[in-house]
Amino acid sequence: MLRIEHAYWLIAAFLLYSGWRNLRDGHRWHAAFWIVLGLLFGAGDFILAQSAAGNALPAQIAGIGVIALACLAPRLRRQAHPENRSAEQRLQSAIELGHRLFGPALLIPLVTLLVALFGGYLVIGQFALFAQSQMTLTGLALACVIALLAAARVARTPVHEGVAEGRRLLDAIGWAALLPLLLAALGQVFTRSGVGAAIAEIATDFLPTGNATAALAVFALGMVLFTVIMGNAFAAFPVMMAGIGLPLLIQQHGAHPAILGAMGMLCGYCGTLLTPMAADFNLVPAALLELRNPYGVIKAQAWSALWIFASTFTMMWLLVFR
Repeated sequence: MLRIEHAYWLIAAFLLYSGWRNLRDGHRWHAAFWIVLGLLFGAGDFILAQSAAGNALPAQIAGIGVIALACLAPRLRRQAHPENRSAEQRLQSAIELGHRLFGPALLIPLVTLLVALFGGYLVIGQFALFAQSQMTLTGLALACVIALLAAARVARTPVHEGVAEGRRLLDAIGWAALLPLLLAALGQVFTRSGVGAAIAEIATDFLPTGNATAALAVFALGMVLFTVIMGNAFAAFPVMMAGIGLPLLIQQHGAHPAILGAMGMLCGYCGTLLTPMAADFNLVPAALLELRNPYGVIKAQAWSALWIFASTFTMMWLLVFR
């Protein structure tokens, strides 16, 4: 049975490989960072099991590991990895491959969708192929592996070259690769600390009674604003849903939960396009492309973000209360 833990072990193996390669190349800070992170990913199941059994020591060691990551992160510097081929060779290869380059990338959402829809029906003997919990994430991990194999087939290169390129990109991105995980966890911290309840109380005091449109506008704008502040729509979503989405829009005004959630997240993504807090999206690409303006990516995306938000809010207003 394929479980999400298998994906974490695969990620751990890749991180440990990246750490080993950096150690061999003499980049000790990068090596230490990726090795610690790989151990945390690989030992997650064991830590949770020990915590459930009442043994707090593994979780405390993991906490020390997280603190170590924070201490190592400032020492990571962007590394220059030598290119295996010249720019002319890469351009010629891209021309020869053409639109086939998009095939492996498109396999990721396609395989993920197929697993999410039909994975529950796949049975070998009496055993289900996919665990019912977190089937979509398991499908995503499987899709990434299939896409890697497909990319190797399309490009006629060995799989280990793809793994090496992944390690090169990981070193180029550095600590920012962790931002989506950390910011998603930050959303749960905000929710547990009662920020959502405080927002609900403020919204109830100031919003006009019975005005569903005003509540929807505050929810949509709040998703954008909290995403700009926190850097990730996944961090903003639990706060705004707990504060305004559930108590005011769904329970009081009868909003459709699925539409509200999906389109609310899209509003949050508009905030992602506008904030330097989303460093993995907006600052790292500027550094990799060596742009003169470090905020050039945000500047180029700003008008698109505003138009997407306006369109999303209009559609949400038309659909969510039907």
